[in-house]
Amino acid sequence: MRIYVVYDSEGGHTKALAEAIAEGAGRVEGAEVFIDHVHDADVRDLANMDAIIWGGPGHFGTISADLKTWIDKLGYLWANGKLINKIGAVFCTTATVHGGVEAAMLNLITPMLHQGMIIAGLPGNIPENALYGSYYGVGVTCDVDSKDPISEDGLQLGRALGARVAGIAKETTGLRKA
Repeated sequence: MRIYVVYDSEGGHTKALAEAIAEGAGRVEGAEVFIDHVHDADVRDLANMDAIIWGGPGHFGTISADLKTWIDKLGYLWANGKLINKIGAVFCTTATVHGGVEAAMLNLITPMLHQGMIIAGLPGNIPENALYGSYYGVGVTCDVDSKDPISEDGLQLGRALGARVAGIAKETTGLRKA
């Protein structure tokens, strides 16, 4: 199955999380993982994917302008039903604890629902998620002054989301194409 991770990143935090997500997805047997910054990603490639995970930095409870501009190019895919029944998941980083990370993730999920995608969140049985994460996807608060872009807990949540999405895609790819 083919999994596409698309991200916007301004200070390297979201890029590090996207790479952890891609790493987790790649650990699932049979996964072919693609990862691109939103400036390099082509929306037409989404039609050839089984799962799509997109994310970016949160800005005042919503998504970054560059990611929003990219998502706004999905009209052709929507009009032709190209993303219906594909697995979707989201991720977001913010600089403050109450920086609107869950609101931003809901803003990222909404276009997936309009496309007819099947949303995969991050369940509470993942130990790091119970205290540190979000059920909507991976939402990480980053210490922007740290030399490490994201905590190990945040990276672990990213790997867990990637593995979850790849596992779901593996289980359902044949069913969705039948």
